[in-house]
Amino acid sequence: MAATEGAVLKPDFKTPRRHFIFTDEHEQLRESIRNFALKELAPHAEEWEETTFPDWVFTRMGELGFLGLDKPEQYGGQGGDYFSAMVLAEEITNANSGGLAMALAVQTDMAMPPILRFGTEEQKQQWLTPAIKGEKILCLGITEPDAGSDVAGIKTRAQRDGDEFVINGSKTYITNGHRAHVIVLVTKTDPDAGYDGFTLFLVPMDAPGVIREKRLEKLGMHASDTALLAFQDVRVPASAVLGEVGKGFYHIMWELQGERMIGAAGCVAGAQKCFDHTLRYAKEREAFGRPIGNFQVIRHKFAEMATKIEAARQLVYVTAWRFANGEYPVREISMAKLHSARIACEVADECIQIHGGAGYMREYGVERVWRDMRLNRIGAGTDEIMLEVIGRSYGL
Repeated sequence: MAATEGAVLKPDFKTPRRHFIFTDEHEQLRESIRNFALKELAPHAEEWEETTFPDWVFTRMGELGFLGLDKPEQYGGQGGDYFSAMVLAEEITNANSGGLAMALAVQTDMAMPPILRFGTEEQKQQWLTPAIKGEKILCLGITEPDAGSDVAGIKTRAQRDGDEFVINGSKTYITNGHRAHVIVLVTKTDPDAGYDGFTLFLVPMDAPGVIREKRLEKLGMHASDTALLAFQDVRVPASAVLGEVGKGFYHIMWELQGERMIGAAGCVAGAQKCFDHTLRYAKEREAFGRPIGNFQVIRHKFAEMATKIEAARQLVYVTAWRFANGEYPVREISMAKLHSARIACEVADECIQIHGGAGYMREYGVERVWRDMRLNRIGAGTDEIMLEVIGRSYGL
């Protein structure tokens, strides 16, 4: 019996289908963050590339509840799930500023989580609650001039002196370092104890001996401030210890997993946004009498990019689902971070190529995406470190 016309299945390329990890509430949140980013942030993107963004962004986002989406209500958060934090990472790309997105991620997904998980009630009230409101700005101090990927090589020392610790050392590439009120600082308290010789501290940035030495100039992420910091005989009370003395290395390794997941989500979203922007351009820009998107070579570029973005998205989402459900899938988190960062850089580069000479010009925006994206293959664990983690996970 011949099939009727109505029974013929035809491909539907226009109907979006959300992933199973997201609910109607997530989509409503997505729309709210997108509208905020487009209306209140994006119009300033060009200006902030020159000046860095102002602190009112933190305050405003705190007022809107965007800085504590997945944080407990008892500390002023919204009490949402982990996927709500991913929605923020994805939709903040609409601000058109990688530097701003990075600075916010430091606040919400790098510095806040260890305070929430390892902090005392007093520390949470002192730093977490106002940070969720946007009244206090946080930063995270891991990298040093001589210790980047080699976290175990950190030299910043914290020596016990009665009821206090005296801290000496330096940190570099610290996002929010010039504006932060407190730093989650990784130090070495016992140089002979190996991985059991590290301790985290919450150090107020106005403490005597904390020196904000230099505002660093970068290839991309211009809207965020990045600092070189020095600590000279900085005295903090024992109550400034975050978590357990000697367990700082394990605490910060745990923090890095969440940071990598959020970074991966941002990479996929940023790549998709760059793809969409370039697709519109390819449909409008004409060469040899027709839109450049109609040429097979360009059409295949989009097909390749779309496939890679979608593969990265599925890897990120499924790994995030496992992470949110109590698993600790370090191998897959490393894969997601590695793959999404590489794809984001590849897509940004290909989008410049499709734009041709226009892609090299600032007015089209894709050159900034390329510059901003490149950091993702370095920060929170370089490609090489991710490959090492993955390789070792197989017993090699």
